[in-house]
Amino acid sequence: MPPTPDVRPVGDLPDAIGKTAARELSVHGITSLAQLATYTKKELLAIHGVGPKAIAILGEALAAKGLAYRVP
Repeated sequence: MPPTPDVRPVGDLPDAIGKTAARELSVHGITSLAQLATYTKKELLAIHGVGPKAIAILGEALAAKGLAYRVP
């Protein structure tokens, strides 16, 4: 089995979320803050590797762009 590539966030997602969160968001087709804003925090927390720290970092990045998580 080949080694897992070093996945960094793509698009405008912040590097600070970490490799695991970046990889798992990418696997779920989330590669930009605009796409991220279509999800609730609860939906994102259900993704393996996306925890409270990533949610906080992503929330700050969303706010900086005038975006926010979708409200359930």
